[in-house]
Amino acid sequence: MNEEGRGPSAVSLLALIGEHRESIRAALDDEQHALLLTRLRALAAASPDKDMAVRRALQGVRHALRPLPFDHPARAALDGVRLVAAPPGPATVTEALALVDLLAAPESAPTADPTPAATLGDVTSGATLGDVTSGDDRTAADPLLREPALSTAEATARCGGAPPPELIRLPDPPRGDRFLEFQFPVGGGTPHPVVLKVNRLLLADIDPRGAASWWLGGNSWLGGTPASLLGRLPDHELVGAATTLVEGE
Repeated sequence: MNEEGRGPSAVSLLALIGEHRESIRAALDDEQHALLLTRLRALAAASPDKDMAVRRALQGVRHALRPLPFDHPARAALDGVRLVAAPPGPATVTEALALVDLLAAPESAPTADPTPAATLGDVTSGATLGDVTSGDDRTAADPLLREPALSTAEATARCGGAPPPELIRLPDPPRGDRFLEFQFPVGGGTPHPVVLKVNRLLLADIDPRGAASWWLGGNSWLGGTPASLLGRLPDHELVGAATTLVEGE
């Protein structure tokens, strides 16, 4: 228990990740593990003296752990960590930095098939699955790159200037960055304000694939795909669903 009596601390949760890193790697697929590393890197890069930045980054780590089986020690401890308790503090950032080095080490990668390990390295360095293939093969292998999207020039025109960092942009070297079209109103106009708000919660600037997967995947609480519900549901319901996901309440 932490000193607030609210369950495990953020540091103890990170310690559990390090202790059970091998079973975590086995339980998560390549993309899920890459997301966890991305979230941990964001936490390690947070300024220790900026409490809200550390809390926000820690929320991302918690979100990345949710695919674990419920009986996994790290997953079982997840809901006990409440960010409204004592501030995470510098120790959380220090622990995250050490954990990134530990999880990203070659021995942490699966050895049965070297291809996923290479893909994981590319994803965690900012590339996507599509970046390790080429041409039509890349698009066929990455369903997100098959989604309707705007080019950088088109998105810039719609935004009236440089697209804001909150927008989901997917790297696609041959065509340039792709801005998923659902983020904009049908028929023209600037991005949906609620999309920018939700994307900030989902850390779309750090993990655009994770944010895109939330918008384009089924959501039992909302009763449909969030992207398809834009304009059909009140904005606060979309924000609430995303908040529940990242805060784990």
